Parts: sequence; C-alpha cells; structure tokens
Amino acid sequence: MPPNPQNPGAARPAAVVNEDTRALWAGRGGDPRVRLTAAQRVVYERLLIEWEAAVRADIVAAA
Repeated sequence: MPPNPQNPGAARPAAVVNEDTRALWAGRGGDPRVRLTAAQRVVYERLLIEWEAAVRADIVAAA
C-alpha cells in the first residue's frame, strides 16, 4: 500500500513493502510463467515505487 495520504511523509519500511511484493507474486501459485493481471500489475508498479522511496529514505537516514 502507498504511504498514508493524510501524512505523505510517513512511508512504510522497505522490508514491509518487500513482503507485500512477495505476497503478490506468491498469489500466482509460484509459477513464473503465470503473468500478473492488469490490476495486479498496477499494484506491483505502485509497490516498486514505494519500495524505491523507502530504500532511498533508508540511505538518507544512514548518511
């Protein structure tokens, strides 16, 4: 899920977003030949964007 729209600065940790991404892919039954549906692809793309933001935030926090 994307960060809270009421508080755009509140991002979920990358590990949590990664768990959601793994769960999305696992929902395909584990068969790499099964493609995501159009709706799942939208969710996946949002998760990728959220994960990237979380990783960047981790890097900035560590600096």
